[in-house]
Amino acid sequence: MKKVTIQGIEGCFHDAAAREFFSGDDVCTVECDTFPEMFDRLSLDASLIGIVAIENTIAGSLLQNHELLRQSSLRIVGEHKMRISHVLCALPGQSVDSLTEVNSHPMALMQCEQYLRRHPNLKMVERFDTAGSAREIAERSLAGHAAVCGEYAARLYGLEILETGIETNKRNFTRFLILADPLLAGEIGPAESEIDKASIVFTLPHTNGALSKVLTILSFYDMNLSKIQSMPIIGREWEYRFYVDLTFNSLVRYHQAIDAIRPLLNDFRLLGEYHAN
Repeated sequence: MKKVTIQGIEGCFHDAAAREFFSGDDVCTVECDTFPEMFDRLSLDASLIGIVAIENTIAGSLLQNHELLRQSSLRIVGEHKMRISHVLCALPGQSVDSLTEVNSHPMALMQCEQYLRRHPNLKMVERFDTAGSAREIAERSLAGHAAVCGEYAARLYGLEILETGIETNKRNFTRFLILADPLLAGEIGPAESEIDKASIVFTLPHTNGALSKVLTILSFYDMNLSKIQSMPIIGREWEYRFYVDLTFNSLVRYHQAIDAIRPLLNDFRLLGEYHAN
């Protein structure tokens, strides 16, 4: 059985993503209220696996999670991209017109705003998370209340799905990273022949053309930059830390590229090598 830490409760999107990624395996989730708590749990128990959202096609990068990952000793061993689709659900036997209140995380309510505006009888009330809203309605038998959540959460807590796909933007995807202790990474991660993506983080000397030189070398070795994220370094004005995702067809060329840019970098760290999803 794989013990996977998630941010949220059973039924949340992190939970659903973990079960999709480890499809076919028994999964036991370890619930955490916040991402810092999750990273603390992982640092204290090397047997745990982590799954953490790192970016969303609507909201962008989760910068806090980039920093939590950098500050940890964890390794990325995989990634999973999941479409975020919301449903409207309530206690069995109710209709949309009979409801008076809809509960969910504020981000989920915002993502479904167009649909909810067409039902002015539904007062939007913010809750801590999507799955928690569904669980509360089920446990407290809250007639007249609906939840906006994922289909997995609605079915898990025995609610009736009244509408599916109520999100405004149908191209809403979240990318999750699978994390593990370095000692466990080899066991969970892909075989060397399957590695075609890497995540690195580094700083650069404060000199003209420093980043341009690095990018030119990566291009020479046929590295594709699928993502580059800069973050200011606190206490060092106008200096930045760069998080870079590389995809490649040749592991040999990738290693050559890293060896070529290492002398140009400061504070280099390899966050993980894995298979692109």
